[in-house]
Amino acid sequence: MSKITFGVYSKIGLLLLPLVAAVVCIGIGRYHIGIADTVQVLLSPVIGNLNDMDSTQVSVIFSVRLPRILLAMFIGAGLSVSGAAFQGLFTNPLATPDTLGVASGASFGAALALLFSANLLVVQISALAFGLCAIMLTHFISQQRDKTNIVMLVLSGMVVSSLFQALVSLVKYVADPQDVLPGITYWLMGSMTGISYSRLMLGIPFILSGTLIIFFLRWRLNIMALSSDEAKSLGINVKLVRILIMLAATFVTASCVSMCGQVGWVGLLVPHISRMLYGSNNKDVIPVSISLGAMFMVMMDTAARSATAAEIPISILTAVIGAPFFIALLRKTGGARL
Repeated sequence: MSKITFGVYSKIGLLLLPLVAAVVCIGIGRYHIGIADTVQVLLSPVIGNLNDMDSTQVSVIFSVRLPRILLAMFIGAGLSVSGAAFQGLFTNPLATPDTLGVASGASFGAALALLFSANLLVVQISALAFGLCAIMLTHFISQQRDKTNIVMLVLSGMVVSSLFQALVSLVKYVADPQDVLPGITYWLMGSMTGISYSRLMLGIPFILSGTLIIFFLRWRLNIMALSSDEAKSLGINVKLVRILIMLAATFVTASCVSMCGQVGWVGLLVPHISRMLYGSNNKDVIPVSISLGAMFMVMMDTAARSATAAEIPISILTAVIGAPFFIALLRKTGGARL
């Protein structure tokens, strides 16, 4: 697949892709709303003719679907940029929030909080704390003579991930099977049901701030691929940059997990698609991953709530669709630019 020139028109197109997907998908569901009506309802608060709109359409769009669309966009962008950041930071195409233990650690933190409290703020803080613990533990185990070995990093992440997955199973084992266990189990499969604007305000600042940090440091990810001595000779504080990117990606991942459960494949699939389209320059890969990730998750969530009468957990869809698509890309490119 040939690279696409990352020019002005390409940048504009990337900005519009998630917005177009959101406008189209917000009208899809058991109560169908046309694109023209959707645009009119969305613009009605700005134009000032909200009272003239169909009350049912207004309620469905603003109270039910718009919060989910916004959450899906931020979750997709956040997980994608976190995966791209980890892959660029450790120069490993398999380094994602899943493989480094962050997602499992955040899942355990959130499940532990759900065991004792249903308060979203407590769940959020617990997920962030254990996500940070997971990445620090992975990094500590992989250290050899003050240097990080890539193979050791991936293996350490697998061990830490397995450890926290076992702890999640322990939480499920001790949870009340009538009241608490079903909620934890369903939440772990990933769902954006019941999202509200107040819940969005708790989680989005973490996702947005972490994404912006990675975005503004994206050019340094190219330098981080060099040896430590070469990076230092270019005036880069290697340890500081590594810590900032790891913390930002961990905050984003943990916040995503705390809001909708563990969603796999996004942080692996989308950055690879971005590199196949635009090459390996992280100055391009990061913004492309943000845009494609937001669009991908909006489409997945729309399919999850519209494909059947009962909502499909989002992680099932991302795996069922993501895995075959990723296999097809690998077969076509032979792993080029991965």
